Amino acid sequence: MTATSIDARDFRTVLGHFCTGVTVITGLDGTEPVGLTCQSFSSLSLDPPLVLFCPSRTSRSWPRIRHGGRFSVNVLAEDQQEVCEAFGSPGGTKFDAVGWRLTPGGAVVIDGVLAWLDCSIECVHGGGDHEIVVGRVRELRVERDHRPLLFYRGGHDLGVSLVGER
Repeated sequence: MTATSIDARDFRTVLGHFCTGVTVITGLDGTEPVGLTCQSFSSLSLDPPLVLFCPSRTSRSWPRIRHGGRFSVNVLAEDQQEVCEAFGSPGGTKFDAVGWRLTPGGAVVIDGVLAWLDCSIECVHGGGDHEIVVGRVRELRVERDHRPLLFYRGGHDLGVSLVGER
């Protein structure tokens, strides 16, 4: 089997067995907040502090965030499935469905998230039908102690056991 013979549905099914946390990537387009749901987020480096996420090349929100030169990563809690769905839909008035604020440093933070990171765009690389965005963390904070929203096998699995959970 070669990479070109991999069926997209099979690829999604197999990778769906890898559980991921759910984030909402936010930013400003001028003075207007913009955001998108993102499961492909990861830490990259401690020194310097770098993270990455991978927006789809077809995203309408990502070019608007990119234009501002910075983004925020909002880590969702298990009770924020509606937030995930609102920001996962194309277009619309995503920020009408949630409370949010700007931090003194200018990060767009959604109310009720577990944690957030404010980042400047370090570089952007091509990655097939997505882009790989590397961000330098400028500020970060834990907002509350709660279980994360997890994505598993094509849906939100609230019954997944967490390693280290007490």
